Amino acid sequence: MSTAYSDLPVVQYEGPQSTNPLAYRWYDANRVVLGKTLAEHLRPAVCYWHNFCWKGEDVFGLGATAHQRNWFAETDAVAAAKLKLDAAFDFFGKLGLPWWCFHDRDVAPEGATLAESNRILDGLLEAAAKKMQDQKIGLLWGTANLFSNPRFMSGAATNPDPEVFAYAAAQVKHVLEWTNRLGGQNYVLWGGREGYETLLNTDLKRELAQYGRFLSAVVEHKHKIGFKGTILIEPKPQEPTKHQYDYDSATVYGFLKTYGLENEVKVNLEVNHATLAGHSFEHEVATACALGIFGSIDANRGDEQLGWDTDQFPNNHAALVPAMLEIIRAGGFTTGGTNFDAKVRRQSIDPTDQLEGHIGGMDTMARAFLSAAALYESGQLEKAVGDRYAGWDGDLGKKIHGGASLDDLASIVHAQGISPVARSGRQERLENIVNAFV
Repeated sequence: MSTAYSDLPVVQYEGPQSTNPLAYRWYDANRVVLGKTLAEHLRPAVCYWHNFCWKGEDVFGLGATAHQRNWFAETDAVAAAKLKLDAAFDFFGKLGLPWWCFHDRDVAPEGATLAESNRILDGLLEAAAKKMQDQKIGLLWGTANLFSNPRFMSGAATNPDPEVFAYAAAQVKHVLEWTNRLGGQNYVLWGGREGYETLLNTDLKRELAQYGRFLSAVVEHKHKIGFKGTILIEPKPQEPTKHQYDYDSATVYGFLKTYGLENEVKVNLEVNHATLAGHSFEHEVATACALGIFGSIDANRGDEQLGWDTDQFPNNHAALVPAMLEIIRAGGFTTGGTNFDAKVRRQSIDPTDQLEGHIGGMDTMARAFLSAAALYESGQLEKAVGDRYAGWDGDLGKKIHGGASLDDLASIVHAQGISPVARSGRQERLENIVNAFV
């Protein structure tokens, strides 16, 4: 069957010298670095929602005709979903990337009841399973859309109406089971409306308890069905709510600790969400790694002149090197990977634009990883950090961690005449070292 992407070539690696806009210049999937191929390190995925569900509309009246695709013109919702599925897997094949990601409502339209919605989704995911097998494409993660329908206006798990909570739980149950059936590596929960618009009508303590119970139930069902993947939460500080409970990595960790889930749930970190929270992406990655909850990433970028989530393709490899270095230091991905949660710009209306966006994004991530790997192998930053904290491996550091009291430490200071002198952090030198590798 012909699709919107049928005339596009299969993207090949041609090397940095290539001038072909439809070839990879840095992403050589089979290149071995640090003992694994780039494909194994990065585990790249294509998302369903931005590529095949977004019509190019905006809030100022630019309608659904901006991006012309045959499934948008089809009036029968199920027939349109089938056209979209064919096109999606055609597009995946052109890129040659090993993974994809979806929400249930990306793949299938909603029915009059949840039972009907599930039946429609079942038929389409049965077809997707066959395509995955034929094309040898895996599922990086699945998730349920608990934010688009008006029933979720006041949240899903945190809704003041327990019927909404129950409906959301039933929806997640079905998608988690499908994620398991499709061999999904992870299941993601994005709490886009798990938060509040105003505290004037919000019982914050009650809502957090509801959210804790919801997540606990998801974890319980994961074990019941034998899902071996990872449950992930995707932090974001606001949009669409004023304040979302999954604000950032540290906030999520505190929430998980409160409900005893810190060993069950990890985070899926998005570049643009980190910057909206007032953090750098590397800060979010380093925090998650330090707390033991790092799972996966959404690769994109924001616009420094716009204060919202623009979901643009990453195009600055140098900016991503510090985050890639943190991932390497932590041992790399396990079940997670690099999902391109990014969309072309509204005026980029051709299918070729989608292909080129992913090519550029993939090359950016690969180049960032290669730079970070070379920097890591050089050992220069690792030595500098090791030297800076060397004293903690000595007698005094061991005594402190061994339980020395304030009295003990005061006695040591007086007995040894300790009078510390400030030492340079050498930031400029270290920044120059990083720049030498990018």
